[in-house]
Amino acid sequence: MSPETPDTLEMAIVRSSGLDTLLRDLTDRAVQAVPGAAACSITVRRADRLLTLAGSHGLPSGLDQRQYENGSGPCVEAAETDTEQYAPDLEAETRWPGYTPYALSEGVRCVLAIPIAVEGERGAALNLYGTEPGSLGPDREAARAFADRVGDAINVALRVERRRESVTDVRTALVSRSVIDQAIGILMAQERIDARIALERLRRVSQNKNVKLRDLCTDLVARVSGANGRSRGGN
Repeated sequence: MSPETPDTLEMAIVRSSGLDTLLRDLTDRAVQAVPGAAACSITVRRADRLLTLAGSHGLPSGLDQRQYENGSGPCVEAAETDTEQYAPDLEAETRWPGYTPYALSEGVRCVLAIPIAVEGERGAALNLYGTEPGSLGPDREAARAFADRVGDAINVALRVERRRESVTDVRTALVSRSVIDQAIGILMAQERIDARIALERLRRVSQNKNVKLRDLCTDLVARVSGANGRSRGGN
């Protein structure tokens, strides 16, 4: 695979500019690449609710939001059941009575919602809207290909995010361990006790004061460092 291929470029965007930028670009490209598509959006589940993560230019915001509010509609069905939903003509559609009139009022006649596979998650879909009856039927494979691409981008972004969180957790743990060790050393020197007893004392004070052990040790190290600094300055 050469560095100029779309897949490589998309993964680079995920790592640098972020997932939102990439997905907005993909929705615009989906409209251009899928015959009959006038608008496109991406539905995902976050914090146990569905929302539109990205939408193409010209997408009426209510097309997805009405579905989330009603708990019914093609993108909701696709995301929650992991089953592709196709409505060739909304004027003849009976599955989503709370949603169909609004979509028709926005000029939408045809809808295709395709589930997106996301690692460790459930509830995502690529939604395509057409203004002519049956306009999204002839080339549904192109739409499915875009759904796969979007899924790949989300999965890469999630892996990058988890990796960053893991690195942050490790750094936090190392900093905490360092300051606790410093505090133990200070008590050992001041009280002439061993490391085990010093740690027990710190934990007891932490519990009695209802203060995190790390914060207690940080305060102790800062006070001793400050006192030492003043002592050196006075000599």
